[in-house]
Order: sequence, then structure tokens, then C-alpha cells
Amino acid sequence: MEASSSFEDYVPSGLAALGIEVDEVDLAVLRVAHGVWWPGVLELLDTDLSAVEREQALDLSRSPEP
Repeated sequence: MEASSSFEDYVPSGLAALGIEVDEVDLAVLRVAHGVWWPGVLELLDTDLSAVEREQALDLSRSPEP
């Protein structure tokens, strides 16, 4: 899916559904941010993480062990 088409299909209507009023300047800034970040998000979503070893005894109050 092309970044610009997905933005136009979902973002303006999603903001309207949430009652968030935006003008053309706001949409232009959001469109640029979407174009920059969305391809990376799609790449992360397509990444196969099945080979990644999971941390055992996960304790979220501590930093990860190397």
C-alpha cells in the first residue's frame, strides 16, 4: 500500500470521527510525517521475529540483560 493513499484513505476520516478538527496545514504536516514513518512501520510489521530468542523470566522493572 502506498503511503500517500493510505493516509488519504484513513487519517482525515479518522480524525473527524474522533472530533479532532484539523486545517490544511495540520494535514500537510501529518502527511509528511506519515510519508516518512509509514514505510518503516510496514517493514517492521513484515519482519519475521520467529527466530528472535525471547527473554526468560521477564522483569519489566529492570533493564534487559545483554
